[in-house]
Amino acid sequence: MGSPWKGFVEFTLPASPPTAFVSADLSSTSPVGLSLSPYGRSHIKVLSPVSEMERGSSEPPVARNTGSGRSTSTAPMSIPRSASMSCHPHPGSKKHKRTPLYQRSMSFDPGMLHNNGHTAYANGTGPGLRETGVVEKLLTSYGFIQCSERQARLFFHCSQYNGNLQELKIGDDVEFEVSSDRRTGKPIAVKLLKIKPEVLPEERIQGQVVSAIPVHLDGKSAPGQVPTGSVCYERNGEVFYLTYTPDDVEGNIHLDTGDKVSFYMDTNKHTGAVSARNIQLVKKKQMRCQGVVCATKEAFGFIERADVVKEIFFHYSEFKGDLEALQAGDDVEFTIKDRNGKEVATDVRLLPQGTVIFEDISIEQFEGTVVKVIPKVPTKNQNDPLPGRISARIGFTDKELPFGEKDTKSKVTLLEGDHIQFNISTDRRDKLERATNIDILPDTFSFTKETREMGVIAAIRDGFGFIKCVDRDARMFFHFSEVLEETQLHISDEVEFTVVPDMLSAQRNHAVRIKKLPKGTVSFHTQSEQRFVGVVEKDILGTTNKNASPTKNKEKECEEGVIAYEDCGVKLTVAYHTKDLEGGGQPQVGDKVEFSINEVKRTGQQSAVSIRVLNRNASNAKRLHGFVATLKDNFGFIETANHDQEIFFHYSEMCGDLENLELGDTVEYTLSKGKGNKVSAEKVTKVAAVNGIGDDVGVTVMMGKVIRPLRSVDPSQTEYQGLIEITEEGGTKGTNYPFGIMGMVNKADCLQKGELVKFQVCTVPQTGQKMACNVVPQRRAMVECVKDQFGFITYEVGESKKLFFHVKEVQDGLELQTGDEVEFSVVLNQRTGKCSACNVRRVSEGPKPVVTPRPDRLVNRLKSITLDDASAPRLVIVRQPRGPDNSKGFNVERKTRQPGVID
Repeated sequence: MGSPWKGFVEFTLPASPPTAFVSADLSSTSPVGLSLSPYGRSHIKVLSPVSEMERGSSEPPVARNTGSGRSTSTAPMSIPRSASMSCHPHPGSKKHKRTPLYQRSMSFDPGMLHNNGHTAYANGTGPGLRETGVVEKLLTSYGFIQCSERQARLFFHCSQYNGNLQELKIGDDVEFEVSSDRRTGKPIAVKLLKIKPEVLPEERIQGQVVSAIPVHLDGKSAPGQVPTGSVCYERNGEVFYLTYTPDDVEGNIHLDTGDKVSFYMDTNKHTGAVSARNIQLVKKKQMRCQGVVCATKEAFGFIERADVVKEIFFHYSEFKGDLEALQAGDDVEFTIKDRNGKEVATDVRLLPQGTVIFEDISIEQFEGTVVKVIPKVPTKNQNDPLPGRISARIGFTDKELPFGEKDTKSKVTLLEGDHIQFNISTDRRDKLERATNIDILPDTFSFTKETREMGVIAAIRDGFGFIKCVDRDARMFFHFSEVLEETQLHISDEVEFTVVPDMLSAQRNHAVRIKKLPKGTVSFHTQSEQRFVGVVEKDILGTTNKNASPTKNKEKECEEGVIAYEDCGVKLTVAYHTKDLEGGGQPQVGDKVEFSINEVKRTGQQSAVSIRVLNRNASNAKRLHGFVATLKDNFGFIETANHDQEIFFHYSEMCGDLENLELGDTVEYTLSKGKGNKVSAEKVTKVAAVNGIGDDVGVTVMMGKVIRPLRSVDPSQTEYQGLIEITEEGGTKGTNYPFGIMGMVNKADCLQKGELVKFQVCTVPQTGQKMACNVVPQRRAMVECVKDQFGFITYEVGESKKLFFHVKEVQDGLELQTGDEVEFSVVLNQRTGKCSACNVRRVSEGPKPVVTPRPDRLVNRLKSITLDDASAPRLVIVRQPRGPDNSKGFNVERKTRQPGVID
């Protein structure tokens, strides 16, 4: 039988082959012209051509494979540098020209290709040169292999795989032969055989994450690069670092820097790089968490965590800081530890206020409708911290958002159907959305269809008040938190409100959702437009109990008067009160009057209002006019229209409100005689003001001096009028003019004897008497002393040579000093009979106070004291001083001072 060998491959190794083809020890060379083991180590058993020929075998020389898959030789032989090895061809074959190894890959005899176009032996049974690689890409009928020993990527057809094609996967290690395609001449892989990867004994290595995989805000890695992290481990005192990717972490968890982990080491078959794989988390790093103190007890508290919706316990012993300053709402940071199977916060420390943020609040405001309100009294089964619900259309979607008690801008009661405005708050921890900053819109009352009532603020206390209702008898309680628009309410303000039952007591109601109304909106009565004419059947009389002593500060209750009139032929009567009279004059029995009828909405009771006297009954006693001259505790005096006398009257005879009665007011009265034929005024009624002094008032302003005060200032004198003497030079010097209460500019001013005044002269129309009018005192004096809230002026009033004043009476809020010159008025306290200064105005400042030097006797005494004298007084420190920051002692050193010397 002829030998199947038609020729041999001939190649030459250069003197200095490239490292890409031959390793340093030449034990591993390029697969070109050499037989390779699956793991890249090639050994050649060099046989002399003679011995090969002597064998006469039909099989070509091959490298023997061991059972482990590695190709080894029984007697490896090193190939010296610059040596060449020739394989002599079979006699009759053509000899090939030698080509350097790194300039070509293989030389084949064309006759060695069989029918399918792949390189092989002529009979298709002889083995070729085999390599190893990794399946990189696998399609239906073909794929690609990445060579392990060189940088090459080879095509293969699935028909060349020896085994079950369904078990072949990407990443599997395969062994193959290299051939070339007949049509393209490109190298391809044939005769594929799947091999089991070399499994080395493994152990899990304990290490630590030194660099976590960076993650961006969108949860993805940075574009254009593979996200990697690094771990480290220690061996024999040295630290080694390995990289890892997200696919190398088990359990799909995110590792942070400092986490304890365990892993296996993995070597990349292509690059030889070592990395960590199958990473498992052993222990999470103790991280500092943040939160807000939500509750404090006697010895412990709770913190609401900022990372999860959960509260955590902490003991006060774990707080690092001033425990007295810790309170609910403080921002803190802490470390979580496990104690007795429960998480607790340790190492709690304060953070700057505003550091911890739980939620993000939208800038845009939305409008919605309240569909469920928060119950005022929570039920036992209510565990929802956000029980309220708001329906709103956000974008193009209808949403129902929850809300709690703290989400409303004010404490005003919300009702179902309220039209409100709000922001959306998104919790950073669980992304829960809720409505917050809820505010009631002004048009909400048209949506709720609630019944609104009106009234007037009748009383205000600390935090609450009462409303006098138009349609109810009882006063309605309200709380300040129910006032809309945060307006300040005052007594007599007109308001609108809703009445709801009290949740704690069903028998009681209270006002909510209070809105302030413009003045004149609320009316308790309806007044007829028609005017009626009638006759007074009963006039208004004051209480006849003369022993009663009502005070000026108490409202005088008067009896009702009665007016008889006809309406459509029917005789009717209606009551009236003094406050409903118009013009000056109290109607008497028989007087003809004109009036309107007023009806109370709440009760339907009618009364006459806007009463005007048409004709008086001639038989009635004559009514006189006068002016209030003096007001005491329970009585007063009226100056007559001629300003020459005063008439006594008791407050019981006053018809009307005493609160509004002041000095100088015009009144109408009737004279009567009591016991001992003493004249007094009765049926006193305040009327519209009339001119108290005649129209003929002189233009000239004169200077004068009071030579006699009014009897209200000096009750011992018999004359009522006071007298002023002209003091300025001229023809009228020494002329006296009387004056009364109406002649004074300030009716409350207490003119004393001897005071200088400015005045004018007028004529009384009834008598033709000339009197002083527009009297203004000219008072100037020095401030003697000023205490805390009061002081004294050097001014003689009666028996006292000092005049008291309060600092509130000083004009422009100035602070008076001793020696300042001031102008002022003098008023008499009717109850105590003492005078005081008011309307104090500083005219000029006094001299600045000068520091008075120490008396010579004291200086000489201090100089005579020697520190060495045992009998001299000595200071003994009983207790060291302590500053506001609890520091002891003084910061400035004490200096030795000489006695009697002031620095």
